[in-house]
Amino acid sequence: MRLIVISTPIGFLGSGKGGGVELTLNSLVSGLLKQNHFINVVAPINSRLSESCSSANLFTVEGSEQKSWQHQDYYAKNINSNGSIINEMLEKALSLRKNCDAIINLSYDLMPISKTLEIDFPILHLISMGDESLEISNIISKVYSNFPYNFAFHSRAQASDYPFIKDPIIIGNGFELSKYTFQEKKEGPLAWVGRVAPEKGLEDAVYVASEIGEKINVWGIIEDKDYASKISRLYPSGEICWKGFLPTNQLQEELGQCRALINTPKWNEAYGNVVVEAMACGVPVVAYRRGGPGEIIQHGETGFLVKADDKKSLLFYVKQIDTINRKRCREWVENNASSNIFADKVVSWLKRVIKEYE
Repeated sequence: MRLIVISTPIGFLGSGKGGGVELTLNSLVSGLLKQNHFINVVAPINSRLSESCSSANLFTVEGSEQKSWQHQDYYAKNINSNGSIINEMLEKALSLRKNCDAIINLSYDLMPISKTLEIDFPILHLISMGDESLEISNIISKVYSNFPYNFAFHSRAQASDYPFIKDPIIIGNGFELSKYTFQEKKEGPLAWVGRVAPEKGLEDAVYVASEIGEKINVWGIIEDKDYASKISRLYPSGEICWKGFLPTNQLQEELGQCRALINTPKWNEAYGNVVVEAMACGVPVVAYRRGGPGEIIQHGETGFLVKADDKKSLLFYVKQIDTINRKRCREWVENNASSNIFADKVVSWLKRVIKEYE
């Protein structure tokens, strides 16, 4: 197939601002290229693809920057102008659709979703968030009533945020496992990975480290500086070792040396990319049973799941982490979340949607 993939408008590919969508895009494109599909990627200017995606065509566009919908008021109206990045990416994608089979939209935004009703061409939407905007939820509902197969989700927990989706298409996510090295290490520091923002709950992981009397390594872009400063003031004795945002090859090397990842989402995490990245390195995970991680972690086998926001239980299970066989963590990823498996699921979804347009 000849496909067009629209990236997130939040930051350029490689900046880290796009969070898990950046990783999803590279994994998806890599998996599709291995199957000999022809891929065009449309992304913000300065974007770059991973080395395994080098044979894809990358088209970059300029436009006014925009904030993520998750950081707007839930009832906010359309926040994007005609000159916004998402509008420019959509226009570029539509200009490329001649002789192509479909567009895969990875942006959580109004414009690409509403366009599904306006043109007779398959636009598929891999929704990257739970319900973060009433306006977007309403347009998804409207489009879904006419094109129910055009939407897919990373997890059932995520799809449950949209009660009008009666039989959701769940495709998980995928990772280029050649980029992740398994490390058999029982000893090592604690880890936390993610955008440093309130919805990620870093303070709960730092609490655990403080109670144990250890430092915790924190990787990720500091999206909310005030929030990061607040946590630092709460724990002035220096429990946090700020590592910043690292590209995958460096992150996995350092992450693999840790004995456990603590995952503390305060929102309905769509999937939990960092959970799988850690497991790919052999690192077991202790996480809140909230959103996607609850469907990834096998309690007692690849890590532990605890009641959401229960810091005491989080602490208890972190102390039990050496009972986990790290090889099982890697095996789960190989059997459930490789880029090849992900690409297979996406191709099946594509064929189903394209057939509806014939």
